Amino acid sequence: MLDESTVQPDPVSQFRLWFDEARNANQPEADAMTLSTVSEAGRPSARVVLLKTVDERGFVFYTNRRSRKGRELEAYPHVALTFWWHVPDRQIRIEGTSEHVPEAESDAYFSTRPRESRLGAWASEQSEQVVDRKELERRFAVMEQEFEGKDVPRPPHWGGYLVRPERVEFMERRPGRLHDRIVYVRAGAEWKIVRLSP
Repeated sequence: MLDESTVQPDPVSQFRLWFDEARNANQPEADAMTLSTVSEAGRPSARVVLLKTVDERGFVFYTNRRSRKGRELEAYPHVALTFWWHVPDRQIRIEGTSEHVPEAESDAYFSTRPRESRLGAWASEQSEQVVDRKELERRFAVMEQEFEGKDVPRPPHWGGYLVRPERVEFMERRPGRLHDRIVYVRAGAEWKIVRLSP
């Protein structure tokens, strides 16, 4: 049961608790989250990305910063993240502000990726129109040749974003649609915890 009197004192700790429970319940892709951004025209855009790190700072994912989401994050850093876990019937909504992680942190993560993924980061001009699949494969082959026998470094346009949470809502489904909704709202250095009507 989700209750404001027994939840963790901060949302990151509560998230970690639920995240571990989702993984232990064999929830597929428990690290998959919907990232919502907004364009210059105020139009929302959403896509699924993978959570790579969660710590006391917030939530970290990685992407091509020249992609549509990267351009929108650079222009308007206010974002939303949404997790939905069918097992065990829970949703988490996070609103906050994004910023680059330190370059060394991006380098360290990039070095752990499979070689093909690192080459792909160089080959793909993410979100740009490409003539056909063969063109993409040709670019990949060029990168394979360029880095043959060498380490594949992180492209300068590829890196991590940290989302610092400002509002985090936890929802657990209950019978009769009387779901439990607990929200954390940042109040200076502290967190205010309140219950919302379902």
